[in-house]
Amino acid sequence: MTDKRKSIEATVRRAEEILQTARHGYNDLVSRDRSRRFSGLRNLIVFGRSVTFVLQNLKSDVGEKVFNEWYLPRQEEMRQDPLLRYFVTARNEILKQGRLNVSTSAHIHQLSGEDFQKFGPPPPGATNFFIGDQSGGTGWEVELPDGSKEKYYVELPTSIGEVKQQFANLPEATDPELKGKSVEELCALYLGRLESLLDDARNVFLAETVQRVKGRRLPSYLKVIK
Repeated sequence: MTDKRKSIEATVRRAEEILQTARHGYNDLVSRDRSRRFSGLRNLIVFGRSVTFVLQNLKSDVGEKVFNEWYLPRQEEMRQDPLLRYFVTARNEILKQGRLNVSTSAHIHQLSGEDFQKFGPPPPGATNFFIGDQSGGTGWEVELPDGSKEKYYVELPTSIGEVKQQFANLPEATDPELKGKSVEELCALYLGRLESLLDDARNVFLAETVQRVKGRRLPSYLKVIK
């Protein structure tokens, strides 16, 4: 193996690791543990953006001319993509202003005394019940012995209602692909864009392809032999 190929592989591997970190953020975002939701979203946005930064190190691996022939057309496509433009803006707002604008809406189908039984017994010290807090969660507010309050989250059955969170300042909200999409849906689309870019780099510079099984992308170190 040549030193050049080793260098390319190392750069692509680092980008893959950063993408995996963003994926962990997505897993936290959709997890039942609502306390990890916003930290997961922030990690997804920040580390997702870093994937493109790492890939730009390929310029020193393959030479500026070869790299630019591949990257510049894709960079222009990313600039024209409203979804990717938004996530760049969101990342800058998080790092520079510590701000992440997300709105929450709740649609209640029905909520009777019998429906409350579906949530199970209230925890000791429960004072208030809430649906759709700032993390999109549902549950009880619990007063602890020292007077402080914590939230006890439960699952919201779809027969009772639905909670949806959206990016409040998404400027391209009328774009057909983005309109009405939840935070989770947009983040999944974003990660898909990053996967495609990384897979393209792997194919162009290493002549390798990443396999997919039933639509799911496999890690580069896994191969399915038919």
